[in-house]
Amino acid sequence: MRLLCTRPTSSFFAVSEPEPHVKLVELNRPQTSNAINHAAWGELQNVFQSLGEDKNCRAIVITGTGKHFCAGIDLNEFLNTLFPEDHPTADVARRSLALRDLVGSYQRSVTAIENVPQPVIAAVDGACIGGGVDIISACDIRYCSSSAMFSIKEVDVGLAADLGTLQRLPKILGNGSLVRELAFTGRMLHASEALVHGMVSKVLEDREALLEGALRTASAIASKSPVAVTATKASLNYSRDHTVAEGLDHIASWNMALLQSEDVKHSVKAFLNKTETEYSNLV
Repeated sequence: MRLLCTRPTSSFFAVSEPEPHVKLVELNRPQTSNAINHAAWGELQNVFQSLGEDKNCRAIVITGTGKHFCAGIDLNEFLNTLFPEDHPTADVARRSLALRDLVGSYQRSVTAIENVPQPVIAAVDGACIGGGVDIISACDIRYCSSSAMFSIKEVDVGLAADLGTLQRLPKILGNGSLVRELAFTGRMLHASEALVHGMVSKVLEDREALLEGALRTASAIASKSPVAVTATKASLNYSRDHTVAEGLDHIASWNMALLQSEDVKHSVKAFLNKTETEYSNLV
């Protein structure tokens, strides 16, 4: 794996470009097993919005540093947010509205992953708990190492998961019974079971093999027409939430423009001549 210089994008995330047109986003708080605090949620949204606007970026891999992908929400800070000592008798309606706004801001941070035009690949090593499951559920492709473990842990702290897991995971797994079992019990789903049920599409032996596999797939995506990849992701996301007829109409509207792209001509010629072609960035 060829790794260019890694630079901190925030206090929580580091972004690098290990391959041309491929960005690697690392949750970079290993001393807390990458537990996510309040500041990190805002940084997550900023990082992905920035990458979404980066025309040189064609694929993204997200992973965690250290032994674990993500331990979920930072519980110490979480308690202080819910039960602040300086406002013990705050009006319940006002506190409720403030908490709804807070949850909404966290939801938008996770949805920013789904909304970027580039495909996002999650590479999960070790534990992926609570908010970590929210994050990978918003990704397009999920790989993990053989040591990976997943848990919808919110039930064990008296909560229902509220950042996208309960909305996205049933459509990913296609098994309502399993999703409900995991959400009601908080039990661990290990790598082998995650593969069987479609939580991930590939299990690699260890962290090194995991990153190599994720970056290899990202590089393959980055070698394709960015016009075609962007349209494909947009169509898949739209079709997931709409009827077949609506999805067909949606892609017809996209392709009435995209069929006129120079990328189509170059791709067809390269295919017929058994050669490769390079594509210009989106503008």
